[in-house]
Amino acid sequence: MKKSPSHFLLVAVLFLAGCAYKPDAVEHTQPYSATGSHTIYLVNHGWHTGIVVPQQPFSQSVPQLVTRFNQADYLEFGWGDKGFYQADKITFGLAIKALLWPTDSVVHVVGLTEAVDVYFPSSQIESLLLTDVELQSLVKFIAGSFAFDQAGLIQPTQLGIYGDSQFYQAIGNYHAFNTCNNWTAKALKSFGMDIFVSSKLTADSVMDYVKAYKLEREQNANHH
Repeated sequence: MKKSPSHFLLVAVLFLAGCAYKPDAVEHTQPYSATGSHTIYLVNHGWHTGIVVPQQPFSQSVPQLVTRFNQADYLEFGWGDKGFYQADKITFGLAIKALLWPTDSVVHVVGLTEAVDVYFPSSQIESLLLTDVELQSLVKFIAGSFAFDQAGLIQPTQLGIYGDSQFYQAIGNYHAFNTCNNWTAKALKSFGMDIFVSSKLTADSVMDYVKAYKLEREQNANHH
């Protein structure tokens, strides 16, 4: 019996649905407070999102980052498909492979030596305030996204794509149900945001969620 393209698509979807979704979000028992003294940033790069976090909290969990980016006050992190993210030239074949077949992943790290809005002047940026505990939970999630070798060291793969940046081997497979923007959503969930990770497939969906959250909180504050 001849099988239709839809049959193969269904098989691919079922196969991907059974794949691992690592890295997992950190279990955070308290809802996000929207208070605190630590500012983090979400950056919309068009097709994917990055999350910008103070460098210093990684001194214990990933000291190599502090050594490698010792001039940076903030680090931007992104997670994605190893082949697609690191490619010199993006092709349709790479994009299809990344989405329809589980592939290895990398973490992209950028050292920022100036303000986020200065470093990314053309990008949409959203800021959030975190408490000490919330920041620790976020850092735990990001640190847990790296693949460590037997010596407990993270593994550089190649130089990054802009500024002072570096790719590192990550855990988890990239596929249509576990994308770079799902990863950012899991980062938000790790410090208590009530976000539905599976639906955050695009950069705009992540940014829209944060904007709506901030607007609702502001409106509620004005009503009290």
